[in-house]
Amino acid sequence: MRTTDTGAGHPGASHSGPCDQGAPGRHRPPAGARAWLGEHAELLVSALLLVLGAVVLADAATTQALPAAESGPIGPRAVPTAVGLGLLLCAVLHAVDVLRGGRGEAEGGEDVDLTTRADWRAVTMLTAVFLANAALIEPAGWAISGALLFWGTAYALGSRSYLRDALISAGLSVGSFYAFYYGLGITLPPGVLEGIL
Repeated sequence: MRTTDTGAGHPGASHSGPCDQGAPGRHRPPAGARAWLGEHAELLVSALLLVLGAVVLADAATTQALPAAESGPIGPRAVPTAVGLGLLLCAVLHAVDVLRGGRGEAEGGEDVDLTTRADWRAVTMLTAVFLANAALIEPAGWAISGALLFWGTAYALGSRSYLRDALISAGLSVGSFYAFYYGLGITLPPGVLEGIL
């Protein structure tokens, strides 16, 4: 004769009955909406992008339009409108990806030796370079202060190719000066080079 052991006489055995299912204090996985939100928590990123895009578009809509002669073919609303629409598009695409089961990769960590001391010399030099740029941008002009900013940043981060860095820095500062002027209609401070640039 075969008997079935239900585990009633064993204190470590687990069995469930109708009364146990609704008993308070039981550790059960969340169900329904809570479980769904837990599995799709990355939708918060989509919501944030959606809000940012709406704020940027609202700000662009309230920006005062300039006459065509002053603003050029683009105008002051074009760039923020494009950025706002891009944020909304990213929000929608990200939400669709999450709803289809997409998940962000877990942080793999960086290959950093936590016992190594911070390079305060580089931090101090970078701070000094940025402060010097802020102080010199009006009197010296962006072409000069920007070149010093780029060159000083490269030096603080360890580059010792002085001539190459100087040529690249000068090209970046002058190029960005004209990019802002012709591309966005914004004139950066010319400083001592006024009338030359």
